[in-house]
Amino acid sequence: MDNLRQRLTDYINNKERILCATASNPRNREKIQKLRIRPVLKKEELLYQAERFVGTKAYHQNLTPDALPDLLVASLTEDFKQLEVETERHKLTVLVSKKGKQTIKERQKTPEEQTKNQQKDFSHNKQKQYILPQNEPVPFLVALGVQSPEGNVIKAKYDKFRQINRYLEFVQDILSYLPQKDNQPLKIIDFGCGKSYLTFALYYYLKVMHQYSVRIVGLDLKEDVIIHCQALADNLGYEGLKFQVGDIGSYENAETVDMVVTLHACDTATDYALARAIKWNARVILSVPCCQHELNGQISSDVLRPLLKYGLIKERMAALITDAVRAELLEKYGYDTQILEFIDMEHTPKNILIRAVKKDHIKYHAGSKTQQSLIALETFLQIHPTLQTLLEEQ
Repeated sequence: MDNLRQRLTDYINNKERILCATASNPRNREKIQKLRIRPVLKKEELLYQAERFVGTKAYHQNLTPDALPDLLVASLTEDFKQLEVETERHKLTVLVSKKGKQTIKERQKTPEEQTKNQQKDFSHNKQKQYILPQNEPVPFLVALGVQSPEGNVIKAKYDKFRQINRYLEFVQDILSYLPQKDNQPLKIIDFGCGKSYLTFALYYYLKVMHQYSVRIVGLDLKEDVIIHCQALADNLGYEGLKFQVGDIGSYENAETVDMVVTLHACDTATDYALARAIKWNARVILSVPCCQHELNGQISSDVLRPLLKYGLIKERMAALITDAVRAELLEKYGYDTQILEFIDMEHTPKNILIRAVKKDHIKYHAGSKTQQSLIALETFLQIHPTLQTLLEEQ
């Protein structure tokens, strides 16, 4: 870590202001989820505010510039495996492997980027900092009507802008789990991509902002939507982004896939996408289920009859049970799985996102791996989940 400490110290000694820093990919999520650093001016004195996210709470601490390198190095040593630092003239990314190997990537900012930095506000109470800037034009956001050509977020599209950035925060947390391939691009499939706001965001974040070599395929059944999205990708020059008309259940045009995304795939379409991802041993799965009807038509229990007789209660219970069973099956097939809150594109209440990361030592193989406790739950509720059936048939 001495190399990292020296670089950070050099920035400060050379009076190169650190604009922001984010430590992510926690070693223990129950202890801390994320650390963010930003400069603030208090009575004309430059300080750095450290914002720690623990559970649902955020804790703040102000530091002098000289204390910042030690804090960031300690965060990587003790709590995190990824750090991103942006200064007035540089962008720095640090990744720490499971064996403790440190990889540092640094690039010089262009003169245009450095000029924009001079316009940033360092006041103590500033607006939220998003991964994608609010006041700078991002080509795909302008093309999709989320931003004006000048870079201002369209008022009616602000919820979408927030949702896109929230999605990229989830992606940011799993960057270190994606393989670093020198000769091959990352292969990513987005099942049920729809209008593809988030598909474009994923491409822009990985390819443009982080210089990953990527090949992303967006799949949807609506031919007119696919034609429109492909034309937009071509106009933007996104060569590694392709859109195809296809069905999740029958899609087989892939031997290996690094990441599978399925956002708002309706009912059991989510199960087919998850089954494909598991079969491919995908390193990362991001899934936002939608319209979980299947178990609502199956669930039955004399013990729970006082709850299940109310249609609304039964519907919500069935949806939660569906996603809990999906997460449990992902665990049994070799994934570290989390269920998180996610803001829906259509401005409905907060939705569920299933985020699964492949464990290195477990490979997929066909056959039943259902845990006894899950079998007991299915027997109690008299349910037969599609995902379990698909996995046992593969």
